[in-house]
Formats: sequence, C-alpha cells, structure tokens
Amino acid sequence: MKIHMSLIPALVAAVTVTVTAPVGASAQAPATVTPNDYSDGAAWLCRPGRQDACAVDLNTTVVNADGSLSRETWSGDQNAPIDCFYVYPTVSTDRNTNSDMSPDEAELRVVEQQFARFGSVCRPYAPSYRQVTLAGLTASLGAGRSDEMGLERGLAYDDVRDAFRSYLENDNAGRGFVLIGHSQGSFILTRLVAEEIDGQSIQERLVSAILLGAAPYVAEGRDVGGSFRTVPLCRSAGQTGCLIAYSAFRSTAPPPGNSLFGIPPEAGMTVACTNPAALGGGSGELHVYMSGSGNTIVGPRPAADWVSGGPAVETPFVSAPGLLSAECKTSELATFLEVTVHGNPSDPRVDNIGGDLTPQWGLHLIDANVGMGNLVDIVREQGAGWRGGR
Repeated sequence: MKIHMSLIPALVAAVTVTVTAPVGASAQAPATVTPNDYSDGAAWLCRPGRQDACAVDLNTTVVNADGSLSRETWSGDQNAPIDCFYVYPTVSTDRNTNSDMSPDEAELRVVEQQFARFGSVCRPYAPSYRQVTLAGLTASLGAGRSDEMGLERGLAYDDVRDAFRSYLENDNAGRGFVLIGHSQGSFILTRLVAEEIDGQSIQERLVSAILLGAAPYVAEGRDVGGSFRTVPLCRSAGQTGCLIAYSAFRSTAPPPGNSLFGIPPEAGMTVACTNPAALGGGSGELHVYMSGSGNTIVGPRPAADWVSGGPAVETPFVSAPGLLSAECKTSELATFLEVTVHGNPSDPRVDNIGGDLTPQWGLHLIDANVGMGNLVDIVREQGAGWRGGR
C-alpha cells in the first residue's frame, strides 16, 4: 500500500475526531511477541450467539426521494447457512506500532459500520488483531522509511492467519464462509487468500471474498491471474468462490495521478473493480446504509437533518433509495468504482454524503457504507447458492 506522508495527518485527524486518548509521536513494537490464543472467546470482537460488538442497533430510517420517512428494522439470523469472517481497517488509536488486544471505541465503531449488518445472512466472526495503528503508520513514514508500509506483513497478518486457522479448526465444521475486509483488513486478507486458500482444498468452502478499499488485481482483460491464481472476479450474485473488490471515488473527483487506490502495480495488470450494484457490468443503484444519528467510522454524528426542513433522523442508520448509483470505470490512470450523487432541486434530501478525505483517498471512509445493502443481498444469494450446490 503506497501512502504519501502528507496524507497521513488527514487520515489520523479524520479517524480520531472524538477519541480522547492521544496518538503518541513515537511508536514502539512489542518487545516480545506471543501468539494469541484464538480458542479463547475474549480474542474475538464478534462470534455467533453473543452479546458483543455485532449485537448493536442497526435499525434504519429510510429517507425517500419525496422527503417521507419510514422505519426499517433489522434482526440477525442465528441459523444462517454460511459464516462471515471480517478483518477491520486501520483504526486503532493505541500509541504503539501495533495495537493491543483490548478493543477501543474505534474498533467497536467500525464493526458496527462495516460488518454487523451481515449478521442477517451469515454467522459473524471478527477477531481482534494487533494491527498497525494510526500512530505506527505515521511514525514509520515520518522516520523516512519507504512509502511501502507493508500492512499485509508482520504481526497483524500473523494474528489474522492464526485466527482464521483457529476458526477452521474449531468453528467451521465444513460450512461455507465469506471473507470481508476493508483497507488494512483487505490487504491482510488478500495475502491470506493467496497463501492459505487459493488452489487448496479449503477453496471449496470459499463462498466469496469481499475486499474493499485495497488493490487486489487481475491480468488485463481477464477475471483472474493477478493477486490470485484461481479465484476469479464475481460477475453475478449467484456465482460463488469469487472476489468482490472496489475503491470508491466521486464522479466529480476521480482518482488523481498520486491516488492511493486503483492504479495497477505493473503493466499488463488491472486493479479489480466489481460493482456491488451491478456485478455483471454497467451502472446500478447503490443500497446505502449511511450513519444517521449514531457513530460513523470517524466519530459520533449528531442527530442529522437528512431532509431539508424535515425532522431529525434518530436511528443509527439512514438509507436513501435512488440517491446514489455506481459504475466501475477505468481512466488513463486507474480503475475505480465511480459513485454518482443524484441530487436535484426537487429532491429535498441532503446531497452531501460525506466520506471524503483528500482527492487521493476518494470515498475511502465510506467504501463499505455506499454498497452495504447490495453486498448483504449478494451474500444472501451466494449463501443460498453455495448450500444448494452441496
């Protein structure tokens, strides 16, 4: 993952808006490293049937194009036919290079935003792991080391690999599974798929890999042959054993030349983009789940007026049918998910969806939010297809 030093303060500032614990100027890795015991439930943020980070209020206010509001309730499915295994992005505000195993507000918040909703279609597993922290990222680049942070290497990767192996040994029982990650989590899972799944017998249980805000790539003009040898891009919701990946940018602000996402690592390769609103290609309507009155990835959001002159939204989430659409696009520089906001004078809804950092980051902070409903629907259909094919 190439990150220019000048962009890190913007990310740190965004993700730590309301966190009271300071980010240390210097970061030190643990003196000794002991593998985590992932047979211990305390090492997991989410597991099926528990009151944990996934057992949160996901009720939603639907804000229609005419300004009317309705309520959408949510419930999990403890009898879901498949599992989901989630690795969260760089959010830890711990002082050291790698986080500890005590989740703070940021880790809990990102699970709510990016993963808990999948509990309606799959059993949720989300390990804690000693990720590279915001402080670690900042200190490494500030010390003049390479722009290659290597988020998919070292302690963070080892923890996730150990958690996945423990899940397979103790919990999976032959069930299909979906891998879900964002940013650092996606970089780690990309390596995990390549080393632990691709071309191996366990691949038969891979329902899909949803790797957002990273850069898995394929051979130009093909659906496979880059990051993975045998795991292709998903081209329909009924397809299983495949990859869904994208990085979102506004239609009015496509990736610049120094973009962090969408630019292939070498000639002959293309960064993967699969539109969750239209896996087969073209444009489609995004089924968004944005933050309502609750917490966003970047901090609590006050009760928001989503309709001009209308009442404040009081649910944690908002869905706005028809407000956003998306299409995978390839420019001279990059391949990306182009997100269009369809605001117009007759639509009383707000047009500002947030999620921006700098042009190089695009809509990185809301990669998962913009396509959440579409992704949940896809996993529901994939789960039924995987079970039906067995």
